[in-house]
Amino acid sequence: MREQQLQDILRHMPAGVATLQGPELRYGFVNEAMQSVLGSPITEGQSVMEQPGIIPADLLEVMQQVYQRGQPYVAKAYCLPITTAPDTPATQRYYDVALEPVREGGGPVSGLLLFAMDVTGQEEARQRTHELAIETRRLDTRLRVLTETVPQITFTVDAEGTYEYVSPQWYYFTGQPPMTDLNAIWPLLIHPDDRLRVLYQTEAARSAGVGWSYEYRLRRHDGQYRWMLSRALPELHAPDKPVFWHGALTEIHDQRELSEALRRGEAELRFLADSIPELIWTATAEGFIDYYNKYSGEYSGLTGEELGPAGWISLLAPTEQAGAARRWIHSIATGESYEGLYRMRRHDGRYRWHIIRARQLTDARGLRWFGACTDVDDQHRLRQVLQTQYDELARTNRDLDTFVYTASHDLKQPLLNLRGLFDELRRSASFDDPQEAEIITMVDDALHQLELTLQDLAATVQDQRGLSAPAEPLDLRSVTEEVLLGLRTQVQESGAVLELDFEQAPTLTYGRANLRSILHNLLSNALKFAHPERVPHVLLRSIPADSGNPLLIVQDNGRGMVLPEEPALVFQPFTRQHPQIGGAGVGMYLVQRIISSRGGHLEVASVVDEGTTFTIHWFDALTA
Repeated sequence: MREQQLQDILRHMPAGVATLQGPELRYGFVNEAMQSVLGSPITEGQSVMEQPGIIPADLLEVMQQVYQRGQPYVAKAYCLPITTAPDTPATQRYYDVALEPVREGGGPVSGLLLFAMDVTGQEEARQRTHELAIETRRLDTRLRVLTETVPQITFTVDAEGTYEYVSPQWYYFTGQPPMTDLNAIWPLLIHPDDRLRVLYQTEAARSAGVGWSYEYRLRRHDGQYRWMLSRALPELHAPDKPVFWHGALTEIHDQRELSEALRRGEAELRFLADSIPELIWTATAEGFIDYYNKYSGEYSGLTGEELGPAGWISLLAPTEQAGAARRWIHSIATGESYEGLYRMRRHDGRYRWHIIRARQLTDARGLRWFGACTDVDDQHRLRQVLQTQYDELARTNRDLDTFVYTASHDLKQPLLNLRGLFDELRRSASFDDPQEAEIITMVDDALHQLELTLQDLAATVQDQRGLSAPAEPLDLRSVTEEVLLGLRTQVQESGAVLELDFEQAPTLTYGRANLRSILHNLLSNALKFAHPERVPHVLLRSIPADSGNPLLIVQDNGRGMVLPEEPALVFQPFTRQHPQIGGAGVGMYLVQRIISSRGGHLEVASVVDEGTTFTIHWFDALTA
């Protein structure tokens, strides 16, 4: 009865139980759990060897050795493939397998008692735990590599303020040996002026269970104190208080010094702006003014708050405010610089002319506008007076030019009449005077000289009116050849040799009429004042100057001239170097005037009976 009860208990146990009898290890009692483990139906008396594959070969070999030696054996988490249905893949299950030799009455081993306890859940949990431990070690290794390769110093502090870990960068930075007591030496490396503050802030943050962020100076290995940024966050283990703080030290010394330099620079610029007698202001990217210098208040009699975000516009004359505001809005929208001339009201109610300028600047702080209102009232009024005087002088000059031109033109007819009367008198009358021929020659010369003078006066007025001719790019060789075409007769009669060299500076931006007049006068004079004993040789050469502007050199081998000893204008109107040669003495004066009126000057070098060299500086360095 008791044996039956025991079998019933064993049959329904969750652990597999089986008895194996004799050296063949034949199945005796097999409970339901063991049937599930073995998979195939098991019959009593069947040997474990008769169904290969149900029990793995290594387990069969261990069973035989336990039977032979009589020593029990336990296999922990032994893996058995379990097939739940035909034609389905086996699943891996883990069992604690116990083999216990059976002896009857202290005799030899007569069989084995087989136990199989399913520990699949525990084994899978153990394997998962092992995998997590490997992954944790891998992540820990990666984290350590990261923390030890970044430029920051990383550290860990516990709730008591004891340093649990510090990265190698701390030792490199401080020069301390690896065996240093961190908790003892670290506070001593903090600058004395910062030490108490740092210790207090750290203690306060740990007591409150919060992180910290502050700056202090830490001594480097060379003895220099460098500014560091210390940041740390607590490791929370809810619901308990934080037990660790993990943080990093970042060197910010250069940034701190730059920030300090910028602060000092801003203070100096603000002082400078307040010292300038102009309205200086800055505005945001949206165009709202956020700063006025001290002079703005002195000029307007208003404070910065009273001026408001668009104060300079409200100070303008009422008729100019709308236009100025529209231009300001356009500049804000497009980024174009702002500039305008407006009347701005002073604190005494008087309006004064100001030039208002503003430019956009983008830096690390973003986009901003910087502007200034410059008082130009005195200059503006003086310019108006000068403009009035200039207009009056220009009108007088035009009247004089008109008078000279009209007078020279109107005198031509009386001159023609005199010429006709004299020719008729010479043809029909005779004088009984031994000096008749000489007198007639003198009268001819006087009439001819008067005719040349009238022509030169008319030409001078015409060239004077062309001084304001617009400049255009001109080819020097082409214009010179046009001039020489008009002088072809003089060139052929004198047999002159003309040499043109414009390779180095072939073009010139100048007024065409002015350039033609200059070249015509220089070339015609070179032919007119040629030396009587040699063939005229004239060289025209254009070269670039050191200032970047071109030069024109005109050199001849003519009669030469006597130059004044004192620096002065070489050529004066109606002044002649060679009275025996016809002319009015206005050509070179006109050349000199054209060149100077366009910002250049004329240099003359000459030797009597050897020749003259003219050097034309088209544009002086200061006026180019």
